[in-house]
Amino acid sequence: MNILVYLIPISLLLGGVGLLGFIYTIRSNQYDDPEGDSRRILSDEWDDHPKP
Repeated sequence: MNILVYLIPISLLLGGVGLLGFIYTIRSNQYDDPEGDSRRILSDEWDDHPKP
């Protein structure tokens, strides 16, 4: 049971670091690509058919 004294704070700390990293990526607009999606849909080049 003594190991829980160490594991619970470590897991909370790692979860907080992950949450802070996620919030940082949201605020720095790394997930915004409104023009890229529309261009990929209309493109004739498909990823599953590589060029020879």
